[in-house]
Amino acid sequence: MKEEQGSKAAEGGGEAWTIRRMLTWSADDLKKRGSASPRLDAELLLGKVLGMSRVQMVIDPERPLQKSELSTYKALHQRRRAGEPVAYLLGVREFYGRTYRVDHRVLVPRPDTEILVEVGLARTRDVSLCARVLDLCTGSGCVAISLGKERPTTRVLGADLSGEALTVARENALRLGAVNVGFMRTDLFARVPRKVRFDLITANPPYISDEDMLGLPPDIREYEPRMALEGGPDGLDVARRIIAEAPRWLEVGGVLAMEVGAGQAPDTAALFERAGFGEIQRTRDLGGHERVVSGVRT
Repeated sequence: MKEEQGSKAAEGGGEAWTIRRMLTWSADDLKKRGSASPRLDAELLLGKVLGMSRVQMVIDPERPLQKSELSTYKALHQRRRAGEPVAYLLGVREFYGRTYRVDHRVLVPRPDTEILVEVGLARTRDVSLCARVLDLCTGSGCVAISLGKERPTTRVLGADLSGEALTVARENALRLGAVNVGFMRTDLFARVPRKVRFDLITANPPYISDEDMLGLPPDIREYEPRMALEGGPDGLDVARRIIAEAPRWLEVGGVLAMEVGAGQAPDTAALFERAGFGEIQRTRDLGGHERVVSGVRT
């Protein structure tokens, strides 16, 4: 979109930039640049600028954009066409029925990670009223907060090595009223009090292998925090540490549940077995990939 075109349209010269015309142009432009969801991207960004839902834009497609709206939208569109994730441009992302604030300090929460929450809840029903939960590599806090909100009488501790990520997590917890969720900066278990034992430990660790890092889409590889992505040569460097150390922090009968990358479940399950876990389960996501491995401390 040329700046002079937008200015002329806003001033009444030439064809006006209506919602319909802008969405059509934007979606086509983003498609040419490799967006996997160009129309949706355009609708979400334009909706943010106009303060309108996608339904409202469908109802009023001929509404013209004002000059200030054109300028604001153009800036967002340019950032998206350069590869910046839509969630960062919007500043929010939905996860497990709640809206989380996100930016470059944290990974963008993904629907597949909701399976980790579901497994954690399902495997701790018998202690649901008084459970202690530790969420490692908490990032935006979406898993820790989801567990805490679903089980208000539990006590949840979210842990992360990144102080910047924890700032985001604390803001999300405060905004969502997760009063039973706290956060700690630590390298996995390093600063967790040794006398504390947990009924559930969840983790969404970095699990992208060195080789797969090279093939990630630019909007992930170049914008999301690398320390939350890089899992070493086979993607399991951090997973190995968690699985090896977790038993000493779990109650007998406590559960460790961990998100893994596509194809990593068999090797991860073998690590669980070698660490002495029983009742090992591999749970698939909506795409059919084995996404979460979990086991019980015997």
